[in-house]
Amino acid sequence: MNRGTTAALALTVTAGLTLTACGGPKPAPGSGSRSHAGAFDPVQVGKGFTGKGGNINVLMSADFQTLDPGNSNYVQTANVGQLYYRTLTMAKETAGKPPKIVPDLATDLGKRSADGLTWTYRLKKGLKYEDGKPITSKDIKYGVERTYARDVYTQAPQELNSALVDDGYKGPYADSDFKAIDTPDDRTIVFHLKQPFAEFPALVSRSNTAPVPKDKDTKLDYTNHPVSSGPYKIKSYDRGRSMKLVRNDQWDPKTDPNRPALPDTFTFSLSTAQATISQQLLADSDPTAITLDSSGGLQASDTAKLNTPEIKKRTAAGLLGCTDVLNLNTETIKDPKVRKAIALAVDRSAMHVQYGGNRFGKLAQSYINPAQRGYVKQHTDLDPTGKPKLAEAKKLLDGRKVPKKLVYGYADATSRYKNVGTTLQQNLKKLGIDLDLRPIPAANYYTVLAGEHMPDIARSGWCGGADSGSVRTTIDPNLGPSLDGKTYGFSNIPRYFDPKISRDMYELRGANGSSEELGKKWATLFDRAMQDYPLVPLVRSFTNSVVGSKVRNAQVGYFFGAIDLSIVGVER
Repeated sequence: MNRGTTAALALTVTAGLTLTACGGPKPAPGSGSRSHAGAFDPVQVGKGFTGKGGNINVLMSADFQTLDPGNSNYVQTANVGQLYYRTLTMAKETAGKPPKIVPDLATDLGKRSADGLTWTYRLKKGLKYEDGKPITSKDIKYGVERTYARDVYTQAPQELNSALVDDGYKGPYADSDFKAIDTPDDRTIVFHLKQPFAEFPALVSRSNTAPVPKDKDTKLDYTNHPVSSGPYKIKSYDRGRSMKLVRNDQWDPKTDPNRPALPDTFTFSLSTAQATISQQLLADSDPTAITLDSSGGLQASDTAKLNTPEIKKRTAAGLLGCTDVLNLNTETIKDPKVRKAIALAVDRSAMHVQYGGNRFGKLAQSYINPAQRGYVKQHTDLDPTGKPKLAEAKKLLDGRKVPKKLVYGYADATSRYKNVGTTLQQNLKKLGIDLDLRPIPAANYYTVLAGEHMPDIARSGWCGGADSGSVRTTIDPNLGPSLDGKTYGFSNIPRYFDPKISRDMYELRGANGSSEELGKKWATLFDRAMQDYPLVPLVRSFTNSVVGSKVRNAQVGYFFGAIDLSIVGVER
């Protein structure tokens, strides 16, 4: 999703970056030139910087939905989480490329049993929390256990849970015996699966496996100060206003080749208007500033300024694995023909303009993209140029019960999403449908979409193509069934559930085969589901993120959709 302002349930993976501990030559601020690159080629700022020290100031228009690794499906939390928590494996980013899974807390990517039903991991030696206590396999098990308490953690990631043996476990606050994971000693953890899952190392890169000390678990208040296992810890956090991260002196860099931990501190401003963020970054009023806001916090009116030489050399850019869509609530818009008519009536080309045009992304024909493993060409009646097919849409509605009024919900932090709604309002008016535009506080946006107040239509985003790049990492979370296969999945925003297609998806979760073979089966099921039009693809994002003139190692993460915090540095 870019869920976080796009939600982030997708799994991720990258080529490891090797940086020395300190020193090294000082690179030029810009490391790429758009005039010499393809339209969507990645551009990095200050690549190869290794200097330590200083502060990075992160400007954001809204607070993180959560900092609790056990209650997060958001890319922004996953991005900042790299700084204060570690997982068994890690998704390392490379600009413009699907990531790659590397070991993190674990010594390797795991040992698979001959039947594929167990995966065993050994923890590295010398791992400690910020208070100096050792990190054990039981802490990782407990972190996973918490994500089963869905009555407490409504946004807990579930992909790992869906792969493990299921005995009806309800989390550590209700049950005491979790049989899906064994911890024979403090450095060994064993996962028991329902069926073989070839890409299991990607699942344990998710925040489920961030260790949580049981005696420090404060349930929903844990978001205020998750105990650090990474290179930084939270010094102060004023919800909705500011946060400061400082170095965790118990973190041993010898155990962590993935995080160079260059700055001494990170400060976060959590309530800066996006227009102000854009102005400050363009003007370089704070040379240590960056943003995690979607599209680099830039306003569409600022697009032309990106061509000026001084700003161009400070602009990191890259095509993402993230796609925005319109979700059509299948519980309130029940007729697939009506949903298809709405989809055909949408002027996606006008919405593409609201995103800033080609400078900010490609018009998408599908939620999955050709870079994902197992991709097969999708069948769609949507115009490839994004133009509406109004006559065809009206014909579909002949003799059908058409809703007179619908509601479009949008996150209120970004004017683009309201503008998309205004375009949609004009489109649906031509079908005789009135559309109300309902702003939703950005900090609660995906919680609302997952609850009983889900509007009829809502925009969301998804950053997929993680782990090995399998299409499953987009299809299953967004249109797949629940863990028991009896209803729609918890991150399935359109609430799509078809007795036959959803059953086939449920059974495919446990099928054997290569990632490519299984991916094609997932893509075929997705194609069948899309004939019911539960969602309308909009734009695959290309992010331009202007950074301060002293910021180095700035790359736009393929999955994060923003500056990758794990490698960024600052010139002193």
